[in-house]
Order: sequence, then C-alpha cells, then structure tokens
Amino acid sequence: MKTSALKTLLVIAFISFVGIAYSQPMGPPPKGKEKGERQEEKKENIESMKIAFLTTKLDLTTEEAQKFWPVYNQYSDKLQELRKKRRQDEREAKKNFEDLTDKEVEQAIGNDLAFRQKELDLQKEYNVKFKAVLPIKKVSRLYNAEEQFKKVLIDKLKDNKGPRGEK
Repeated sequence: MKTSALKTLLVIAFISFVGIAYSQPMGPPPKGKEKGERQEEKKENIESMKIAFLTTKLDLTTEEAQKFWPVYNQYSDKLQELRKKRRQDEREAKKNFEDLTDKEVEQAIGNDLAFRQKELDLQKEYNVKFKAVLPIKKVSRLYNAEEQFKKVLIDKLKDNKGPRGEK
C-alpha cells in the first residue's frame, strides 16, 4: 500500500511541477527581478521537472529513491561543473579565435577531446554506482529517460518561441 501511495504522490508532484513550469512566462522578465534571479528560477524549475520526470520514468520504490537520488545528485553536480568549465573554455577560444595560432587552436581541440573523455569517465564511474543502488533495467531506463527529458525540454523551448525567437 505504501508503494502505490508513494507512486500516486509522485505522479501528482510530477503533474504539479510540469504545470507550474509550463505556466511560467518565457517573455519579458517580470519587473523587479534581476537576470541572475530569473536564470536561477528557470534552472530550479527545470531541475524540478527533471526530478519528477525521472522519478516517474524509473518507477522508483521508496527505498530505491532514498539510495538513488544522493548518488544521482552528486553525478549531476560533477557533470555540471565539468560542462561549466568547458563552456568557459569555448567562450574564450571563440572570442579570440582569429588571433589564435595554429598551435593554440590545436590545443583547444585537444582540450575539447579531453573534456569528452572526462565526461565519459564520469559516466562510467557513476554507471557502477547506479548499478549498486538500482536494478540494471532501471539503470538502463535512467539513460533513456535522460535523453527523453532533453527532447521534452527542447520541444518546450521551441514551443515558447515565435518566428524570431520571440513569444
């Protein structure tokens, strides 16, 4: 009985999060909010949607959820940190691209390949950790659900833009 009550609660939470997130205006920012505040709010909305989406897709039991989410959050934080560093490096390289020597361009390419390897290494490391807290079929569902969520999010962003990226 507890498992079905939890599933019902999670579905209701998911629907609520999605409803709240989809009801957020994507147009001009509300007056009085700074850009950083708006970005943080959007980021939190997306994270809430992702948690609800993954929870529903993985059909986690209470026990699995208690073990899974700390590991997943740690993985997500490390992945975000890695990607943030990559974005910074890319911005810097693009800003000065025409002034870079061939050797510096080669270095930038090497840095990008090294990033990809670090990302893969992190995924392999956490694959082992996910298998320690979830059955293998749910680990597989996790990877599929993450891809599905990206598509849902991209579609949502496309739906909120007009012909010139406006709405």
